[in-house]
Amino acid sequence: MRTETGWEIIYDQFVPDTMNHLETVTMVGNGYLGTRGSFAEGYPGANRATFVHGVFDDTPIVFTELANTPDWTALLIKLNEQVFSLRDGTLHSFSTSLNLKNGVLTRQVDWESADNQRITITFERFACLHNVHLLMQRVRICSQNFDGQVEIQAPINGYALNEQIMHWQHFANNQHPDANQLVIKTIASNITVSVTQDYRYQGDLTQKSIWNVPMQPTAVFSFDLTAGESVTFEKRTALFTSRDTANPSQAGFDLLVHSADLKWDQIREQHDDAWNALWSTSDVKIDSDDDVQIMVRFCLYQLLIAGPQHDDQVNIGAKTLSGYGYRGHVFWDTEIFMLPFFTFTQPQIARNLLSYRYHRLPGARKKAKANGFDGAQFPWESADTGEEVTPTWVPAWVDNEDGKSMELVRIWTGDIQIHITADVAYAIMQYWKITGDDEFMLNHGAQIILETANFWASRLEWNQSKERYEITDVIGPDENHDHIDNNAFTNRLVVWHLQTAQEIVNWLVMNPDKQADELLSKLGITQAVSQQWQKKAALVYFPPLTDEGIIEQFDGFFDLDFVDFSQYADRTKSMQEIFGIEGTQKVMALKQADVVMLLYLLRDEFDLTTIEANYDYYNIRTDHEYGSSLGPAMHAIVAAMIGRREDAYQHFLRAAKADLYDVRGNIKDGIHAASLGGVWQAVVFGFAGLRVDQDGWSVHPTLPEGWRSVEFSFYHKGELQRVRVNE
Repeated sequence: MRTETGWEIIYDQFVPDTMNHLETVTMVGNGYLGTRGSFAEGYPGANRATFVHGVFDDTPIVFTELANTPDWTALLIKLNEQVFSLRDGTLHSFSTSLNLKNGVLTRQVDWESADNQRITITFERFACLHNVHLLMQRVRICSQNFDGQVEIQAPINGYALNEQIMHWQHFANNQHPDANQLVIKTIASNITVSVTQDYRYQGDLTQKSIWNVPMQPTAVFSFDLTAGESVTFEKRTALFTSRDTANPSQAGFDLLVHSADLKWDQIREQHDDAWNALWSTSDVKIDSDDDVQIMVRFCLYQLLIAGPQHDDQVNIGAKTLSGYGYRGHVFWDTEIFMLPFFTFTQPQIARNLLSYRYHRLPGARKKAKANGFDGAQFPWESADTGEEVTPTWVPAWVDNEDGKSMELVRIWTGDIQIHITADVAYAIMQYWKITGDDEFMLNHGAQIILETANFWASRLEWNQSKERYEITDVIGPDENHDHIDNNAFTNRLVVWHLQTAQEIVNWLVMNPDKQADELLSKLGITQAVSQQWQKKAALVYFPPLTDEGIIEQFDGFFDLDFVDFSQYADRTKSMQEIFGIEGTQKVMALKQADVVMLLYLLRDEFDLTTIEANYDYYNIRTDHEYGSSLGPAMHAIVAAMIGRREDAYQHFLRAAKADLYDVRGNIKDGIHAASLGGVWQAVVFGFAGLRVDQDGWSVHPTLPEGWRSVEFSFYHKGELQRVRVNE
């Protein structure tokens, strides 16, 4: 991989073994859908996929998943009946380039067939940002010594599988003059998707036809091509679902008719203008001796193409729209890791993401009630309905005396990883304080915070012998240890949540809007109720600091065996894989930041001495290399806060390189979305040291060695701020 101008990611070699990595990092998208960077002509082992926000369908084990929609990029090219493919013939040169500035993917190949016919093919594609339903693709075939007939087949392939699962049933094939359409429906959720295409070309056309195959209507064009000449073929795709409009079929044809008089370059200009507007508030400019500029922009690009600009009923899954990993399900990754980037740079997208949680309150109420509690409890994994979709059991390879065997492994996160309910409230408060969006708080945010506070008030457990409230049998952010009691992160966030709920009650009481009184009345929340919450909050157990200033991560953590990570320097596995699930429970090996995460989120409530002591203690006990991708960026921020510049930089690099360089070896499953957001936070809150409080904002930079300056923008109370910090 190489880069140019700080914006382009270029691969000059085709390495089949890294095909799935290439597909993931070169995806295109526009906040409505994401398409992996698979080759238009196909290649064995490719994971071709286009995912559209909100298009879920039922599936075994994991309950529901984003359904892979029809492939709008597919092309089959034949040269005198010989199919063009990189697995055949001779590849003289290859280049794939993703322009992060405008999301345009370009690939050029110099290819020679087995019978010595040589051509140059250039492929281009982008998902329009100015009109998210319009998708553009173009191919140019230049003959070096080829004389004969070129046939281009342009199918709409409805046989789009989620690995081995088919989610689609055929509804209709439709044709208008020069346009082709496939309409299909999801099998269980009954969501209609229409994919409509029309075609443009330059060349010596000899024949064109339509193959009206039920699940794969295909337009076929034949051209005469001679040495030194070229053929250019363009297909435009309009994609709509029944989530967007009552008549997706008609909407598809209407869009193509509306754009019919616009040339490729005119559409590109509108698309580029939309991207320029997005980058004008989102970009982070780094003047440095290293290559972090492209890494950071890559992270921001991936976040921007996943952020829903026009839909407040969807959220961003842990793998964005980039792959099958986690099936499109939403975790705390959004609120704690990704959402700050949007809150500070694209507040409308942040509002949409938080509104998703508001619209899913019925699912959260259902979960709380099923567990015997009041209020609303958000699920660990959420999808279309907002109900819990964490799998209870999953098949996995497990080490045993006879080697490895496939066994069912119990997944407890959906049952006892409950801190997500406070995480959502934290994100809402951050959004409100940064944007000053009182209308959102009144109509959406306040209800979420109060209903979820009601859950915590009923979830707390009174320990009569110790005269305190506890929270037992949970999982904290560190998922290497489950069924633990009094996780410091969870307990302290619950106290924060209950205290914040009182702040919201006071704000509503003082609010002159009649709707504020109606909300309190509807929820049955009086001053007496909120005062009772505060009495409980004051009695929630939080571990006292040791003489060294350490916060015990959970009851009994100090009794676990210490693991010297330096003894495992040559490992290629996580500590959990080395010790096993049960064995890891007995040792001090964290999957990711836990207490350190708490100290970051509530950094104004702890002094630097405490933060430093706990960073030093837990940093050497955390699996930074093979644990969770969520961890490194958080450690980078805290290290920068306490002036550990080199430590911060090394943690930052682990996060920034995670996807672009596939450092964890699992990029084929999709982008590590939380790590992307963590990278932005590490630069802005960590190295630049941005702090925002009731008096305004300030910066306290701790730039890595070799970084001369960092520039970024953010919105504060609706006003755009532009910041530059120097070494």
